[in-house]
Amino acid sequence: MNQLSEEFNQNTRIWDRPWVLSISASVLLSLSFPPFNAAILQIPAFLCLFRIASISETKREVILYAYPSFVLWNLLTTYWLMMATIAGGIAAILANAALMLIPLLLIRRFQNSNLNPILSSFIAAATWVGYEFLHHNWDLSWPWLTLGNAWSNLTGVIQYISYTGVLGISFWVVFTSALFYTYIKSNNRKLLITSVSVLLLFPLFSMLSLLTMEYADEEKIEVTIVQPNSDSYQRYGGEASLDALLNKLLRLSNEAKTEETDVIIWPENAVDSSLRVTSPQFDVIKDSLQAWNTSLITGLGLIEIYEESDEKPEIVRESTGGSFYNIYNAALHLKPNQPTKIYRKGRLVPIVERFPFVTYFQRLDLFKWVDWATLAGYGLGQEPTLFPVNENQTPALICYDSVFPGWVNQFAQEGAGFLTIITNDGWWGDSAGHVQHFAYARLRAIEQRMWIARSANNGISGIISPDGKVQLQTEYWTEDAFSFTIYNSNHQTFYNKFGDWLGYFSLISFVLGLIGVRLRE
Repeated sequence: MNQLSEEFNQNTRIWDRPWVLSISASVLLSLSFPPFNAAILQIPAFLCLFRIASISETKREVILYAYPSFVLWNLLTTYWLMMATIAGGIAAILANAALMLIPLLLIRRFQNSNLNPILSSFIAAATWVGYEFLHHNWDLSWPWLTLGNAWSNLTGVIQYISYTGVLGISFWVVFTSALFYTYIKSNNRKLLITSVSVLLLFPLFSMLSLLTMEYADEEKIEVTIVQPNSDSYQRYGGEASLDALLNKLLRLSNEAKTEETDVIIWPENAVDSSLRVTSPQFDVIKDSLQAWNTSLITGLGLIEIYEESDEKPEIVRESTGGSFYNIYNAALHLKPNQPTKIYRKGRLVPIVERFPFVTYFQRLDLFKWVDWATLAGYGLGQEPTLFPVNENQTPALICYDSVFPGWVNQFAQEGAGFLTIITNDGWWGDSAGHVQHFAYARLRAIEQRMWIARSANNGISGIISPDGKVQLQTEYWTEDAFSFTIYNSNHQTFYNKFGDWLGYFSLISFVLGLIGVRLRE
């Protein structure tokens, strides 16, 4: 009887039941992301994933249990993708979950090696961060579920990302989880002390740095943010015409601006039409700017036509008349009596905005069987263009741009003094998507120690200070406009100087760890 009872208890232990571990990991990871803000749950979630990898006898068995967990995590956290496109959302969720299996399988190899447990935990963290870093830098990039993003609203404990970037949070989470897992397996007191020390070290450093942080107020910049609340699924945002839409934007700007306003900021696709820079609508806008003595940053669909003498991108469309052109998701800086500056969005949503690897497919298509330029979607911007605001400079980060810390860092290295984000989160409805997107902007503020002015078509618009605190935010799905005074920053963070050094360091550590394991076999 005692033997049967012991066997029953053994079989019902959660720690040894892979399906329970699988579901637990996905639920814990989902709850760690905004709007729930329970990011600490990532540590027990990774304990569950490490346990699945450990008790599975084969790689196939790891995939059997871990893949459903990753799919459910992706689904519960980014379900809102399907509100814009069902097929695209499902494909993104399934593909991203499959990619997550790669670092887990590699970590399993280090777990099963005879490396020192602290070293194997360190390499496990490097493996996951190396995966996240690479996932930020290819045509199928999807950095939304970077582990560090889940901590975006817990700014008091993540101030150290001004040194490491958001990847530093991911490294800390996986390193801590791996150490605790090795302790659970071995019951070694030294490993417990090491695990607790790593768990507390970086948050304590962050809180101390937050208490001692002092930044002198530099040059004032008064921004006027407009949130028009246009309907993303209707032409001209639901207005009767493009002129009616522009009149609405100008009215909101006029109501909110002050005599000190240095720049008015409209959201992504505020001018809801594809226009050329020479379109007469911009003359109307400039007339108002002239009267107000200010400048404007706005998003739009930009048609760019290339002359015969122009240097063209590799992917260009051809009209029926034989001229070459592209359409860009773009931002303009308009100021009376000054040339219009253009930023072409450099980080496009795969499939939705641009066909992945289209340049390579076109090169392979020697017989020109496919019109790759038309299939490509938006043209791809290459330059981190800055817009002048008085004596200062700012980027116009368009939507998805702002989720890429390395891309944002390029603008900072070019001399940005504050960050401007323009976005249209109306495609996702009143879901977790717009909440997450706004929260992630707080990470960029801390990494660069810069003020952020954010204009969103339907919300959330707002102001974020260099410590990541939200100074003002609007309600979602409301028409709104406001003015706020922010400051230019000349402070250069460690992350700004050296960029994603942790990503490269993690890749090198992973390779060295892999070599070490092979040499010991």
